[in-house]
Parts: sequence; C-alpha cells; structure tokens
Amino acid sequence: MSQKYRRPAFGRDSVWLASADVIAVLLAFVGQLILARALISESYGLFVIAIDLFATLFLLLDLGLPTLLARDGPRNPSAIWSGMLRIYRLQGFAVILFAPIVVTIVLLQSVHDGLMLLGAGVALVHIASYAPRTALRAAGDARFESVTKVVERLVTTSGYATLFFISSTDVVAYATVFLGGAVIGLLLAFIGAYRTCATSTQRTDSSHLGSDWVSKKTLLLAALPFAITLGVLPYVIRIEKFILANELGFDEVALFHVAQLAWLAGLLIPQAMRAALLPVLGASRQQRPIFNQHLERVESICFALVPIGLVSGAAIVWILLPIGFPIEYFDGTLGASARDVFMILLAGWAFTVLSVPSYTALQAGERPWLFTLLIFTVVVSSTVLGIILIDWGTQTSTGRAIEMAAYASVASAFVMLCLGIVLSRRIEQFKQRGIQWIATIITVFITCVALSQQSYWVLVGLGLFILLPQGLEAMKTIVETQHPTTPGEAE
Repeated sequence: MSQKYRRPAFGRDSVWLASADVIAVLLAFVGQLILARALISESYGLFVIAIDLFATLFLLLDLGLPTLLARDGPRNPSAIWSGMLRIYRLQGFAVILFAPIVVTIVLLQSVHDGLMLLGAGVALVHIASYAPRTALRAAGDARFESVTKVVERLVTTSGYATLFFISSTDVVAYATVFLGGAVIGLLLAFIGAYRTCATSTQRTDSSHLGSDWVSKKTLLLAALPFAITLGVLPYVIRIEKFILANELGFDEVALFHVAQLAWLAGLLIPQAMRAALLPVLGASRQQRPIFNQHLERVESICFALVPIGLVSGAAIVWILLPIGFPIEYFDGTLGASARDVFMILLAGWAFTVLSVPSYTALQAGERPWLFTLLIFTVVVSSTVLGIILIDWGTQTSTGRAIEMAAYASVASAFVMLCLGIVLSRRIEQFKQRGIQWIATIITVFITCVALSQQSYWVLVGLGLFILLPQGLEAMKTIVETQHPTTPGEAE
C-alpha cells in the first residue's frame, strides 16, 4: 500500500492554526488571571521570569531547523519523518553542550532553584515540540497540530484551576502543572507526526529533502539565518518596555504590558498565516510563477483581514480588557489608559498582517539571510525610534511617553512592511496596487489614532471595507500546482 499525503493548503491550514491559537490565547488569558489571584505578587513575578528567561535563552537551541523542515518538507513528504529525527539528533547535541552551562549560571544567581529548573524544563519541552508540529504542518496535517496546541493549553489551565480551588499558593506546584501540560502537548505532537509521517512504506532518507540536507554542515549553514533570527526576535516586542523601565519605571511598563497583551493575541493571526504559507511557498520555490500566484492571493486576503481585525480588536478590547484587569490601568491613574494605547498598537497589527506575504517569501526563498537582515533592521529601528520618541514624550508627561512607546512599535512594524517588500523584490507588485497600498496605510493610521482619541475621524476606517470583496474572491481562488513526482505525495 502506498502512503498518501495531503499537500499543505494556505486557506485550510491557516484557519486551523489561527482558530487553535485564538482558543489557546483565551485559555492562557484565563490561566494568567488564575495565577495573578492565586500567587502573591513576588511569586507571580518569579514565575513569569523563570518561564520567560529560559524561553528566551533556550530559543537558540531550536537551531532554525524546524523552519527549514517546514520549507522543504512539502516537496518530499516521505522524507519528513527522517528529517524530524535528524533535527532531534542535532538539537540534542546542542542541548548537551549549551543547556547545563546556562542552567548553572542562572542557578548561581537564582533565589528559587526549584522554580528555575522547572522553567528550564518547560522551555526545553516546548522547543522539542517544534519539530513534530512542523512535521505535521509540512505533511498537510495542520489540523492535528492545532489539536495538540489546544489540548496542551487546556490541560495547563485546568491544572491551574484545580490548584486554585484547593487554595494552593505554591508557585512550584503551578510551574509543575505548566511543565505537565507542555509534556502532554509534546507527546501528542510526536504521536501525530509518527501516525502521519512514519507509517509510509515509501519512507525515504532526509537527504531527499533537498541539497541543504545532504550533510550536517550544509544543513546547519542553511538553518543559520533562521537560528540567528530566532535569537533576535524575542527582543522585538520587549524593547519599548525596556526603554520605558529605564526612563520612567515599572508601573508604566505594567500599563504598556497590559495593552500589549491584547495586541500580542491579535498577532497570532499573522503568525498562523505565516506558518501555513511557509510550506506552501516552500513546495513551489523552484516554480516562480506559482510562487508569485500564492503571494498575490495571500496579499488580497491580508488586505481583507485589516478592516475585520481593526473592528473586532477595538470592540473586544473596549469591552473585555477592563473586566480582567484593575481599573487603574484604564482611568489615567498611571498616566494613560491601556485601552487607548492598544488602539495605537492596532495600526502596528495591521502593518504586520500586510507584511505576511513579503517576510514569508524571504523565509521560503533562496536567500534566507535577507530575512535575518529584515529582522535585524526592525530591531535596530525599534530601538532607535523607541529611544527618540519615548525620550521626547517624557519631556511632556508620563502618558505621552507611554503613547510614544506605542508609536515606536507601530513605526517598527511599518519599517518591516516597507523593507520586506523591497527585499522580497515585490516592488512591481506594490506599484500595481500602489493606490490601494497608500490609501490603506493612511486610512489605518488615521483610524487607529482616532480610536485612541475617541474621535469621530474613526469613521474614515469604514472605507477599508471595500477591500473585503477581493479578499473573498482570493479565498475561493485555487492556485494551479504541479503534480508531485514522488508517488503518493499528494492527495
């Protein structure tokens, strides 16, 4: 019997991944509320630090290899399982060399060794789950990948709730629950990858994934741009908070963080789109006309998502965010309203959505170093703009400084959009839709500023809904693809 593989499909896979991410974020939000109420502030702060610290430090252990598997796997699904096991071998070697050193250094400075060790365990398990989840997506089974994410978060949140109802205030117990949920998610992903990718009678060696997979040297060099990018990415969303902490204090950072929580939840949509699009572009990277057709289709969908996201995001935050957090984050006590700051950040969300085709094309293209250049430029611009704008804002008032931090974030998203178009060589496509691009960018900015100031100018944003028909038409469009050469590769 020959094994049949489903080919990755942007529309289907992005819906599954985005839906799962939305559910997971809602469950995570509930989990954070439970932690904030169950633990004293010091314990809660230690918990956050333990998880974030190792998540950032250990991200380099990913080595960029799962991204390479997502790009190259769809071209030869029969080699995905072998590629996944090869990734594990290389990552395992990196863990043996790097993890003990990092953990020792952290423990020497730590005030809670048990919690830090659990934080390290959570980070390592999450990194281990990337390869099987990527294998599922590359094999066209993003549906099961989505299930693993939701189950992991459901188990974790349920565990938090159980501890809360028995009146537990032990931070180690909550961290253990977090680790348990991560382990269950990893096991489900591994089982799913085995079921989808390892049961084929025509399974082939990972070297069949492409020339980059011929040797360890070529594989690591090909993944290096993605590995470096992963090391830099965690700082993109934290730079403004670092600058605010230095210029003002932690109260202002807390307010900005609350506004950012809703914004980060919205970023799951472009992240899911990128995750679904990368395997599709990877499968057609040698077929430029088809590659461009995919990008044009996704670009139309992105334009249509902008008005939907602005309206739904503003409505949800206006109603729900004050319910979950204390009133001082919204009444001006801390200098500004987290709700108004979020409305400014919403423009950055729109620019990030519009960037999806360009920066995913760079990841899937023949020169992934351009993607690394893009992210480095975004980080540098975010830092420079943050320092300049926040410093200027502090000369006026605390609230103005927080708003300037939001504008700096929006400006860095705009830099990513513009530079991504240039580096991906999509200038001609931009010119073809030049009026639409310029009108959309201006309208988005006016709308979001009006939302933050509660001005009637927000009605200008209604004009964005003329973008919906082209998006709906693009959703129905099927891009012609070549039949795979590997028997049983497509379904």
